[in-house]
Formats: sequence, structure tokens, C-alpha cells
Amino acid sequence: MSRTSLPLNAIHAFLVTARHLNLTHAARELCLTQGAVSRKITSLEQWLGVTLFDRHARGLRLTPQGAALLPDLQEGFERMVQASEKVRRTQSSIRLKAPTCAMRWLVPRLIALEHQRPELHVALTTTLDHASQRENFDVAIVYGQPHPEGITLFRESLTPVMAANLPLPASPAALEALTFLHPTADTRDWLCWLQAQQQVMPLMKRNQHFSTMDLAISAAIQGFGVAIADSNLVESDIASGRLIKPFAGEVMTGAVYSLLQRPGHDAPPFLAELVAWLCRDQKVTQSPLSAGLA
Repeated sequence: MSRTSLPLNAIHAFLVTARHLNLTHAARELCLTQGAVSRKITSLEQWLGVTLFDRHARGLRLTPQGAALLPDLQEGFERMVQASEKVRRTQSSIRLKAPTCAMRWLVPRLIALEHQRPELHVALTTTLDHASQRENFDVAIVYGQPHPEGITLFRESLTPVMAANLPLPASPAALEALTFLHPTADTRDWLCWLQAQQQVMPLMKRNQHFSTMDLAISAAIQGFGVAIADSNLVESDIASGRLIKPFAGEVMTGAVYSLLQRPGHDAPPFLAELVAWLCRDQKVTQSPLSAGLA
């Protein structure tokens, strides 16, 4: 390895391993195998020309050379992290991740915000993994059980929706004359709503299954059948007349859409404004822990 090429990955592996003094724990934190961590340490030792660890039966021990080197490397690495974070925080772009099923609710709000605040730019990334976490994004919307560190944007409430030009069913039992549009590969969402109506269950003679709720809603708008949808996600479609709700009954599933955000001390500019905007006009709840992070 060239002496002019500083092995930053190997230095990072050394710092993590020195903190744990255990290859198993270091490998878990670095998401590497123990062998890969050991090879990085060996490559750094070869680059430096000194031994950094003594290996023994109970784990690792820093050599005198390793112990002497550790504080300077820790300080240097921390300064690089702080410099990088300082540059990142000066950027006006906010990285937002959200599940595709939330797009019908989210996109109109982002458009309205950027019209009002053109200097605020949101870099949107979508995912099919509804329960994914914030990871390296500044803010994320996740679907599932209420998140202990999140703000609840809204609670899922299922209701049938259909195009206005389709025959209006007189009762839930009359739905069997239509095609059932499912947002998943199974029938659980429709069954959840039908069972809550305490009426005669219709036969599901014709069914179409989609990979996301957004696709099922789009099919309903085109008159393909009747979809089961979260009323929060179709509010603009109902308001515009693209869809109608044939029945008033809704059923809460217990699932929620939660907002996870980067802690305030580490947040980019305008993140607080984005969060406030998305929470506007919503009956939000915030966990004590997330309130302390903001």
C-alpha cells in the first residue's frame, strides 16, 4: 500500500475495535465479518509498521504503540466527522424517505410547501418497505405500529372508494357485483372493513390484487372496480370528485403513519419547518422521546 494513501477504512476499523477490544462486537458495529475486520487491522499494522493489538484467549489488548496512537487518531477522525457534518448542515436540501403508499397524501403537501418556500428543497426517495427506518435520511415516514421515537401523522382508516360513474351499491352485500381491488396480495384489508359492518358478507367473485394501495386507488379512479383505501390517502380524490365513498363506515386498523426526524442538534436548515408543515392540520401525537429530540 502506498505511504501517501491514508487507509481511512482501516483506521475506522481500528478505532471501533479499540473501543470494544472484541472482534465480534466490532464486526457487528461495522457490519462486516470478523475476518474482514481482522484483515483491515492487519493492513493498517503493515502500513504503519507496528503491531496495534496483542491477541489473547479472552480478546484483544492494545499494544503500547496502539495505545499511544489511539488518542490522536480518535481526535483526527472526530474532526473529519465534524467538518463533514458542518458542510452537510449548510445544504438547504432535506432528504426525505417515504413509502410509496403515502405519495397521494405527501406529494400535494410538498408541492404547496415549495411554492410557498422555494428556497426549501426536499429530495424525496420512495420505498416499498413500509416499515423501513430513517437510516441516513433527515426525515422519514414509516407505516406500522406507533413508533416510540416518532410523530404520528395520521391513523389508517379503511373505507371503500370507487369512480362516480359506476353503479352505486345499495349495501355492502351488493358489492359482489363489482370487482374488488386489493392493495395487497391477500384480502385482509377488505375483510377487515367488511367484518366491521356486521352485515351480510358479499361474495368476492372478481378480484384484482396490486402491490401497493396507490395502484389500487389509481385503478378505482379509472373505473376498474371498488378499492379499499385509507381515507387519509384519498382525501384529495374525494374532494375533486375523482372518487366517491359509497358507504360512510370506516374501520381503524391500528396502523399509523409516523414521522421520524434527525435530532435537532444534527438537523439541516428548514427541517423544523418541513416537519411543522407536514403536521399542519393533522391530529398528530408525539412521543415524549421524539419531543426531546426536536
